Amino acid sequence: MAVNLVAAFMGVSLLLVLVPGADWAYAIASGLRGGSTIATVGGLLLGYLGQTVLVMAGVAAIVARNPAILSTLTVVGAAYLVWLGGTTALKPSTVQASEAPVRSASAQLLAGAGISGLNPKGLLLFLALLPQFTDPNGALSLPLQIGILGLTHVVNCAVIYSGVALLARSILRARPWLVRAVARTSGVAMIAIGMVLLAERMHS
Repeated sequence: MAVNLVAAFMGVSLLLVLVPGADWAYAIASGLRGGSTIATVGGLLLGYLGQTVLVMAGVAAIVARNPAILSTLTVVGAAYLVWLGGTTALKPSTVQASEAPVRSASAQLLAGAGISGLNPKGLLLFLALLPQFTDPNGALSLPLQIGILGLTHVVNCAVIYSGVALLARSILRARPWLVRAVARTSGVAMIAIGMVLLAERMHS
């Protein structure tokens, strides 16, 4: 699998992970409550691992039989990036942590897996973006390539969400402007990436 494809997807994935949303809210709430960061982040990662397996098992086989689907997914993914980037840049979300009592590590793990694994936006991201960063003529099979990309996203999530949970009490709670600044910057970058993907598909 080409290194440049993995690197390109890593950049897009990182931008998406940096956008505050349900995952951020859960990580921040856990950090402010003083719960287990490992259980919180681990649960979120389990959800995305599950979505990776689903895409590997289904979408990879469909795309392999019909390459035209890849073009459709590319357009859908690019349009989704432009839409998400626009809404994020214009109306950056802020996250509010609850004051709920600390839950057990197992409860945090299950809750995190449910938040990320059952998030339709996350599944749409995987369905729309993962296939277009694969190489149908590469040495690795399409499911394996999708698995590598999915794990790349999981690694990004692990790094960012761990940092968010650990820094929530001392930084994000006192400086909500920082969350908005990160969101606006990520939104503008996603719009640019989406437009480039659309332009490349139109000229291919």
